[in-house]
Amino acid sequence: MNTLAYWLPIIWATLAALAIFIYVCLDGFDLGIGILFLGEHRKEHRDVMVNTIAPVWDGNETWMIFGGATLYGVFPVAYGTILPALYLPILFMLLALILRGVAFEFRVKASGIFGMGFWDRSFCFGSLVASVMQGIILGELIMGVKVENNTFVGSAWDWVAPFPLFCGFAVAVGYTLLGATWLVWRTETDLKAVMQRLSAPLGLGMLVLIAIVSVWTPYLHANYMHRWTDFPEIVWVAPVPVAVIVLAALFFMSLRKQATRLTPFLCALGWFFLCFSGLGINVWPYIVPPTVTIWSASSPPESQLFLLVGASILLPIILAYTIYSYWVFRGTVTADHHYH
Repeated sequence: MNTLAYWLPIIWATLAALAIFIYVCLDGFDLGIGILFLGEHRKEHRDVMVNTIAPVWDGNETWMIFGGATLYGVFPVAYGTILPALYLPILFMLLALILRGVAFEFRVKASGIFGMGFWDRSFCFGSLVASVMQGIILGELIMGVKVENNTFVGSAWDWVAPFPLFCGFAVAVGYTLLGATWLVWRTETDLKAVMQRLSAPLGLGMLVLIAIVSVWTPYLHANYMHRWTDFPEIVWVAPVPVAVIVLAALFFMSLRKQATRLTPFLCALGWFFLCFSGLGINVWPYIVPPTVTIWSASSPPESQLFLLVGASILLPIILAYTIYSYWVFRGTVTADHHYH
């Protein structure tokens, strides 16, 4: 239990989980802003929405790259089984992120048939597809990947199933909520009022989706059901729904107060954290549920230790830069702000 072979995979699993959660928090709200383009027809509002994320949006995806690199370098067995199972949703996600990035830059300068309207729709479409695909990837992993002898033996279309598709929808709704509450925090006047009104039904929808996924998940595998029903495992799970309800009360109360800005966004992030924590409690210690653990999927301890030295240098730098960039571009954004 005290050997490097035991503890290094735990350290790396913690780092990977932290990187994925940071990515979900940071890229989640700017993907949500893209989805919100679908219902925002005023150009000046769309410009302000983009300007709230313009200085930071591309840096948010650094954390996804770190998570993928960790999977490749530290958990090669997981990398070799997850990718064949999820080639298509991962490909669709990457193509959508590329389209979204192109649209973000082109919308300002393009004209004619492929003018701002076209690229705004592309930005919305790319954001929506990327969000849904991320939810599908998550749902497929929770549902379980068919593995025999550390090799994927399922179909490339296994993800086309009710639970992954439902998770795709749920993540898109959650990201939209993050985007709306981010704009409540970062904008003024009409746009803030619109997003404040929109946040309430989105929050209610998010709660319903969390409840459905929470009830559905334990029935996917016996291990999950044990976590929800057996002692002492239930001690770790039970506080999660209670915390969700407490945050819900705070969320809806804060929306009624016109002076409140940051609280709805923090409550939405809190919901994501609780869902992420509940997921971690359910699947631990499997990195590819329901058969491949973090230890059976990991590379040799020497490789993990070597990579950990590099990560211990790079991660503080990335984290410091991320915090600094958000600090520099803090405050509310109006139509007079331009980051091009």
